[in-house]
Amino acid sequence: MRGVLRIVLMIVATALALYLLWRLRSVIQLLAISLFFALALFPVVDAVALRTRLPRAVVILVVYVMLAILVAVVGYVVIPSVVKEVHTLSHDAPRYAAELRHDATFRHYDDRYHITARLLRDTHRLPELLASAAGPLKDVTVGAASFATQLITVLAVTFLFVLHGREYSEVGLSLTGQHQQRYRHVVIDIKDAVAKYTLGNIVISVLATLATWIVLSILGVPYALALGLVVGFFDFVPLVGATLGAIVVALATVPVSFPTATIVWIAFIIVWQRFEDYVVQPLVYGRAVNVNPLVTIISLLVGAELLGILGVLLAIPTAAAIQIVVREWWSARGSHSGEERR
Repeated sequence: MRGVLRIVLMIVATALALYLLWRLRSVIQLLAISLFFALALFPVVDAVALRTRLPRAVVILVVYVMLAILVAVVGYVVIPSVVKEVHTLSHDAPRYAAELRHDATFRHYDDRYHITARLLRDTHRLPELLASAAGPLKDVTVGAASFATQLITVLAVTFLFVLHGREYSEVGLSLTGQHQQRYRHVVIDIKDAVAKYTLGNIVISVLATLATWIVLSILGVPYALALGLVVGFFDFVPLVGATLGAIVVALATVPVSFPTATIVWIAFIIVWQRFEDYVVQPLVYGRAVNVNPLVTIISLLVGAELLGILGVLLAIPTAAAIQIVVREWWSARGSHSGEERR
């Protein structure tokens, strides 16, 4: 009877724990995001604090201010250029449709399937879609308030993690007893993996920005640097980010020299994405986080299913952390088995 009661209590306790995790999932999500940002900022803050001898809190605030300035500059440069290109494309759409109909093959299919009529209808609605993309004012204000609250929470928790992270980790490690040193190495390995992943992602995005800027400047596309920043920003998102940025830039090439500039850009971005997928990313991520390619793909799919874009961003460092923990557990298990055989 005592054994049955123990099993029932374990089941009830497990059910309550799972229920609490489900109810607190939004809080856990914010803590996970804060921890990810803290691990990414740790080496930057350490390096600056060591060289400048400034208090750690001041260094963190300076990093926050620099990131805010960077986001503001990108928004100030990118958003007006994208809006202007959309209006230009909508205004000049009839001329582009007439140029397309000069080709006999295209004209044949256009007469049959009414391609240009549909394109003209959709392009004329682009400004309207752009204006209504944010939704009603109520949704915008509520969404902005919710986002601002979450952002402030993440920034505050990240600040505390970076400021007192070592103290928090020492408190947790002190509970592990004689395995404290082993778990300390695991924590350090996870911190290094996340930091290297973030640095690698920045390197890849910078390369995509420079390559886009050069190609668009050669093609004579206006706002080449701003569009390069768009591609670099979207490139932070693995797998689908570069494609989303390429679509935005393709729209901007239409008013320049249609269809030559658009075809050149599409050809370039296809080649660049293959180069990035098969050369740059394996080289950077392979050295940064040392995650198996199959594990990378599976983690990206799982992250996208669970948390959408945020899950994609967190998938690779999370997979790296899990791989480090499993590797350490397997090593400890092998050592323990070897001692028992002796």
